[in-house]
Amino acid sequence: MIRRPPRSTPLYSSAASDVYKRQYVFSPSNLILFLLEKLVYVLHMLLSVENLAVSRGGICLFEGLNFTVSPGQFISLTGGNGVGKTTLLRSIAGLQPIDDGKIVANLDDFVFAGDSNGVKSALTVLENLRFWNTIFGGKNLHEALSKFHLKKFENRFAGKLSAGQKRRLSLARLLLTDKPIWLLDEPTVSLDKKSMEEFSKILKNHLEVGGAAVIATHIDIGLTSLSLNLEDYKSKPGDINASAEAFL
Repeated sequence: MIRRPPRSTPLYSSAASDVYKRQYVFSPSNLILFLLEKLVYVLHMLLSVENLAVSRGGICLFEGLNFTVSPGQFISLTGGNGVGKTTLLRSIAGLQPIDDGKIVANLDDFVFAGDSNGVKSALTVLENLRFWNTIFGGKNLHEALSKFHLKKFENRFAGKLSAGQKRRLSLARLLLTDKPIWLLDEPTVSLDKKSMEEFSKILKNHLEVGGAAVIATHIDIGLTSLSLNLEDYKSKPGDINASAEAFL
């Protein structure tokens, strides 16, 4: 479950722990209740990010980042360009090393969709989905075609699609993965208003069946979310990581 070096940072914040201590002090029965509540919380948690610090190009982007993701929860990553939204998603997905902190999750729970569509232009829409369907284990690709309104384009080469159609094809792969946590980087880029509304419905359904999402976006997707502004965790100007110091 843990894929980062363990640290002493507790799962709960110190402030929250103090509250529980005051509530349950000198009561064995209440202490047992507290431990059971904590166990239930941990078992239902899909992702925990603790005291995280990440760099890009030797420069620390953010530090001291803490949040958890539970089933049915949607975290919206906000902040200006270059603040580290994409870097955070890549770090959670295991594609980017971290400087400090811990990411606790099951590696098999993630699917990451970057800002690039990643479709094969020489294959048809249907062939693209068949390729990913084989990798992810044989889900209903025709359902993915239907929900993203790609049925009438299934025999068209992906290279001949419009920008919005390519984006829909890219997002359709999410339905083939059967992964509970969607890590999405600007998923609505190139989508028109109708397609954005359809994507919002698909995301809503994913959350309602116990899935979760962490999404970097500059727009309102139309669903209730916990907004996490990475500007609040921005490192001091000039901070560099340990590996970069070796070249100074």
